[in-house]
Amino acid sequence: MTSTPRTIRPGRREHPALAGQTPGAGAPRRRPGTRARLAGVVAVGALALAGCSAAAGSEDDASADPSGGDEGGDLTPVTLQLQWLAQAQFAGYYAALAEGYYEEEGLDVEILPSGGDVVPQDALANGEVDYAIAWVPKVLGSIEQGADITNVAQVFERSATLQVAFADSGISSVADLEGKTVGSWGYGNEWELFAGLTKAGVTDVEVVQQAFDMNAFLAGDIDAAQAMTYNEYAQLLESEDPATGELYQPEDFTVIDWNEEGTAMLQDAIWADAGRLADDPEYAETTVKFLKATIRGWLFARDDPQAAADIVTAAGSTLGLSHQLWMTNEVNKLIWPSTSGGIGMIDEAAWDATVEMALATSNETGATIITQEPPASAWTSEYVEQALAELAEEGLDVVGEAYEPIDVELNPGGA
Repeated sequence: MTSTPRTIRPGRREHPALAGQTPGAGAPRRRPGTRARLAGVVAVGALALAGCSAAAGSEDDASADPSGGDEGGDLTPVTLQLQWLAQAQFAGYYAALAEGYYEEEGLDVEILPSGGDVVPQDALANGEVDYAIAWVPKVLGSIEQGADITNVAQVFERSATLQVAFADSGISSVADLEGKTVGSWGYGNEWELFAGLTKAGVTDVEVVQQAFDMNAFLAGDIDAAQAMTYNEYAQLLESEDPATGELYQPEDFTVIDWNEEGTAMLQDAIWADAGRLADDPEYAETTVKFLKATIRGWLFARDDPQAAADIVTAAGSTLGLSHQLWMTNEVNKLIWPSTSGGIGMIDEAAWDATVEMALATSNETGATIITQEPPASAWTSEYVEQALAELAEEGLDVVGEAYEPIDVELNPGGA
C-alpha cells in the first residue's frame, strides 16, 4: 500500500456532541479536568427507575453484601476514567454505580467522563486514576512509549467501527474505496480502516479528517464516512432524507464492517496499573472487586437495556432517549454472547490479531502503531477470571449464550 501516497486532509472540526469515543493517542495530552462525583446524580435517577425491572441476579435488599464488601466501614475510593462523555457506551459502569454493585463490594467509585481532552491511558499511567477505559491499539502505542499498564478485562469482544456510504454510491466493499474520499476521525481511530485498505490492496484513496458527526457525509463531501454502530450510524437513521421527507432507512446505506473484513481490532477494555498490581495486594484485591461489580453492571444492561439507558440519561448524558436505547442495544451486541468464556476474558487470537495489525499496518505517514511486540504484562486474565468465578458461584450468567438484542425504533434527532 505504498505505490500511491495517501493523505489525511484536515476537515471542519466541530465539538463532537454525539461522538462515539474520545480521540486517542494522537490527541493533546492533558490532565483530567474537574472530577464530578456522579453518585448523587445517578442515585436520583435510580429512584425514578424504581419501577424498572432489575437484571437477573440483582439484590432486592441494596444493603446485602454477598461479596464480603465493607459493611458499615469506610469504602475504598476508586476513580474510573472513561474515554468519552457520559453515554450508553459505558452503561455497565453507570448501572453498577446506580444499582449499588460497587458499594456492595466495598468501593466508592467515581466515574470521570472525558470530552476529548483526556487520554485515559495517560491518566492511568500517571497515577491520576485507578482504572481507565480505552481501545487496545491506542494503549499498545502508549505501552511502547513506557506506560506500565495492563488490560485486565476486554469488555467489548467485537468492533463497532464501520465505513458507511450511500447505497447508490457504488461502494459496497473495501475495494470500492479506490479513488474515493474517505472520512476518518484520526486520533488513533483510523487503524482498522488502514488495515482494511492494506488487506484489500487499495492504494489510491484520499483519507480526510472527519468531524465527530455525519454532517460532511450527508452534505456529500465524503464518499464513505467512519461511524460507530452505536452512535454515528444511528445519527444517520435519525436524520431526514430530503428527497422523501422521511427518516433514512438502513437500505439507504451500505456499510463496511471490519469484523467481516477481518481487520477488526479490540476496542473498549478496562486497564489497570501493572506496577500496583504486582506490588500492592490491596489494589489487586480491589481490582477483582471492581471487575466483579462492573460485570454485574453489564449484566444489568444486557437484561434491562431500557433501565440501563435511563440510568445513563440520569447520569447526565445529553443524548436523546431513543438514541440512548439504541446505543445500549448496540453495545450489548459487542459483548454478548461471550465466546471467550465470559465477559471480560481476553481472546488470545483476537489479541494476537490486534497486535499483528498494530505492527504491520502503516498510516499515511508510513508509521505503525508499534514497532515491537508488547510485553507479557500488557494483558492478564487473572483478575477477571476470579471475578467471573465468584459471579458464577452466585448463579449469574456471565456468558449470555441465549442473548437476543431488542428492536429499537429511532426517533427524529434521537429524541
